[in-house]
This record gives sequence, structure tokens and C-alpha cells, in this order.
Amino acid sequence: MRIHHLNCGSVRTIEATYEGPAPAPAVNHCLLVETDRHGLVLVETGLGLGDVRDPEATLGADWVAMAAPVLDEEETAVRQIARLGHDPSDVRHVLVTHLDVDHCGGLPDFPRARVHLLAPELAAARADTAGSRYRPAHWAHEPRWVPHDPEDQASAEDWFGFTALRPAGLPPEFRLVPLGGHTEGHTGVAVRDGDRWLLHCGDAYYYHRELEDAKEPHPVLDVVQTRSQVHRDLRLGTQARLRELVREHGDRVEVFSAHDPWEFARLTRATQSGAAVTARPGA
Repeated sequence: MRIHHLNCGSVRTIEATYEGPAPAPAVNHCLLVETDRHGLVLVETGLGLGDVRDPEATLGADWVAMAAPVLDEEETAVRQIARLGHDPSDVRHVLVTHLDVDHCGGLPDFPRARVHLLAPELAAARADTAGSRYRPAHWAHEPRWVPHDPEDQASAEDWFGFTALRPAGLPPEFRLVPLGGHTEGHTGVAVRDGDRWLLHCGDAYYYHRELEDAKEPHPVLDVVQTRSQVHRDLRLGTQARLRELVREHGDRVEVFSAHDPWEFARLTRATQSGAAVTARPGA
């Protein structure tokens, strides 16, 4: 398999909490995975063409004012996939950590793909008829949903101390790893990359220093994550477990979040150079 790191939607510029990294726009970190027999697999979609062309209709005016998205059509997944030489219609599977607007806005650009997520997340999105959090415009095309039950013991297995699920119809290099607290059905997505794993943590945390032993939230991003959490204690417990994962298995699992621009830059450089990732930013 070949894995590409894509930023599918730059948003408000932020500063690091320590000297060194330059200020950078927060990102919407997606993965494009080229598989041998299962076509293209997209992990998250970021913002889509509809969001860029009519943001208030699909994203909502409040979210646009808060996030200050760049809204560049060239940053959408569908355009980046085409620039990589692929036909976007070859995206057969999409795995989303949750259905907040900046994680699933590109779903309409891949109408034939099977969309994998946790069943409680889909139920919560469908129940939000007022659109206070979720934006039904992103699934008005009626995606081919593949909901996975986190309580299904038959498909569950241990993954570095976490309970993980194998997404139906995908090779064993993929896992859904429930990481609760941010939304009702938030999950991480693990992808095996050679002799290590990548764990896309979605919004389980927002800033790389949150996973250090002396955790340090980002003053701006922490406001976003605390305002959007549905289970505070569960979210904090998830972060504690992720810190433990990094301490005990950091040589085998590379952990990253959806919006940290310095994580994205580091992983992109490593991918382009073919080098192994050996340290987190600021470590």
C-alpha cells in the first residue's frame, strides 16, 4: 500500500505554545491509501467542493466565522486525488472519525464510496434534525453507509490495549479504534504502514503537546475541543490512554490528530523523504 497525507481544508492560523515552529493554518488532515485489490481508500474527507462554492449553505455561517476556512478548491480531496493521477471515482471506501462538517464535507464528491463509521455517530447525526452540529447537506446524496457497532464482540479485537473493529470489505491493514468523548460515536482510524501503524485520532485531541506526560493544551484549540465535547470525562480518559499508547508503543504506532499543522508538516516531510518518523514535534 501507499499512503498520502493530504490537507483537505486550511482554516484559522494558529501559533505554537513554544519557540521554534512558525505560525501555520490549522489543517484538516486526511489520508489517501492506495491498495492493491480494494481501490483507493480515503480516511476523512475534509471540506468538499460544495463547501468551497457555497460555504454558508453547507458549513453554516457560525462555523465559517469561527474557523475562518481558506476555501480553496485545490485543497479538496477530489482535486488532490486527481492531481496524484487517480480517478476520484476509484475511491471505493471512505472512513470517517465522525460527522462534524470539517471531517465529512467531501462526502458528496465520492457518491459511490462505502462510508464506514461507528453506528452511534450516524444515529446522532440523523437525530440532529435542527442541524445545530451536523449538516445534512453533506449526506443529502444518501451515502452508502456502513455503520459499525462498537459493542459487537464478534468483530472486536485487541489493538495495543484498545478495542478495535475490522471495517467490513477492507483488508486487515485497517481498523476502527473507538476513541470516545468528542462526539457520540467518535473513532480513530488505524492504517498499517509497513512494520508500523498510523493512528488517525480525529478530534480525540487537537495539539501534539496534549499527549506529552506534562500535557499542555493549546489555548485556542482547547476552547474548540471543550466546547464541542459531549462527554468530558470520556474525552479526558481517551487522551490519557493515548498518552499511554505513545509511551509504551510509540515505536510501533504513530499517533496524530486531525488539525495540528505541525504534526501534518512532520508526517508529510517524512513521507516525501521516505524516512521513519522518530519523534513528535517539541519532544
